[in-house]
Amino acid sequence: MSVARFWRKQINRYNLVGTHCKTCDAYYYPPRNVCPKCRRDGEIESHKFSGPGEVVTYTIIHTAAEGFEHQAPYVLAIVQLDEGPRFTSQIVCNPADVHIGMKVRPVFRKLGESGDNGMIYYGTKYVPA
Repeated sequence: MSVARFWRKQINRYNLVGTHCKTCDAYYYPPRNVCPKCRRDGEIESHKFSGPGEVVTYTIIHTAAEGFEHQAPYVLAIVQLDEGPRFTSQIVCNPADVHIGMKVRPVFRKLGESGDNGMIYYGTKYVPA
């Protein structure tokens, strides 16, 4: 199997896959083995999220970490998916345009790379919807 195919088959790496508790109808990202509300009574199943959501809060990064200097300034936000879970993601837009409540949609983008000649990592970022 080629390296590229190996990484494409890592479903959680390139998709927003979490879990859903069929008992209390709660959704979780990242995935959980046990529902924190129902505990052992919960029935957990895998769930692929549709992706759209909205910005709950955000910050603008002006002094980026090593390897991300060329992206500064950039927006880092807490995104709440339409299904409920919240997580941190980069919003790819003009930092002056971002606002709380802004509707966003997922896009597949480069996240980083391992060294100058290393593997390139891709994943989900968000853009205004």
